[in-house]
Amino acid sequence: MRDHYRITITNYSGAKHYTVTQLMRRYMAGFGILLGTCFLGGFLAILFMSTRLGMLNTEVAELQQYQAKIKIENSVLMAEQRRLQQTVDEKVAALSTMTDELGSIETMIGLTPDPDIALYQRLDTASQTASEKHHMLNAIPSGYPLSNAFVTSRYGMRNHPVLGKMALHGGADLRAAVGTPVYATADGVVEWAGMNSSGFGNMIKLSHNFGFVTVFGHLSKSSVAVGDYVRQGDLIGYTGNTGLSSAPHLHYEVRYLHRRLAPGPFMEWSWENYDVLFTREEQIKWDSLAKTLRKQMVVPERRWSQLAPRLPVTSS
Repeated sequence: MRDHYRITITNYSGAKHYTVTQLMRRYMAGFGILLGTCFLGGFLAILFMSTRLGMLNTEVAELQQYQAKIKIENSVLMAEQRRLQQTVDEKVAALSTMTDELGSIETMIGLTPDPDIALYQRLDTASQTASEKHHMLNAIPSGYPLSNAFVTSRYGMRNHPVLGKMALHGGADLRAAVGTPVYATADGVVEWAGMNSSGFGNMIKLSHNFGFVTVFGHLSKSSVAVGDYVRQGDLIGYTGNTGLSSAPHLHYEVRYLHRRLAPGPFMEWSWENYDVLFTREEQIKWDSLAKTLRKQMVVPERRWSQLAPRLPVTSS
């Protein structure tokens, strides 16, 4: 068996001879096998990395799609958050405004604003107080019976302009041209409507709650009849110069339990000037009346703008 090989390489410059021994051949074979193994391993590694890269690219694409979806959802949530924040800001501003307005209302109806008390409790108290005052102003004569009133003769002793002698003037005379509209100053029922022999001429007498009565004298015309129910502010007649009257005017009286009272405090009594009547008219047991009213009163669900008296209030 030969233990070596001769390799001859010939070119233009001549021939060269190389001797390859058996050991060198084995080394070369081993090197070839190693090189082939490395090539195959590299090919397999490249194939694996390529497959893995494809999988990673797919995962990246999916993650990008998920990221885009998250961005869209985040944009929607951010828009909703801005909307909710705007709503909260509007509610806070409205609550602040309502608190300020409630404080003004409490002051107007005679309550002392207390920010330490829960808002719903303040609203409940203000609503009950406002409703009580509203019912009082409707049930008891309040305000002027004319839109534009000017008092020419007040309640008290005076020289009668027709009879020419001193006599008690049981009401107030309000200057008015013939045909001026006259309005009811409280809810009630018509007890008298027509000519009267007491000197009031064409007269209207209204009966109200809690023993109050109002009288309107020297009218030219009545627009209500006996038994009619009227509400505060309703038109009941027109001024004139009938009966013992020296000039066109309205004679207006307020009576309580058949006693004539000075109508001035009642005419000046209003939502804005609520305490004037209680401090100036002491013949009525106001505390007892208020307790009775609270027991009978049902709190109406009305807007604040409806709580004020409907009659115009003017100074005399």
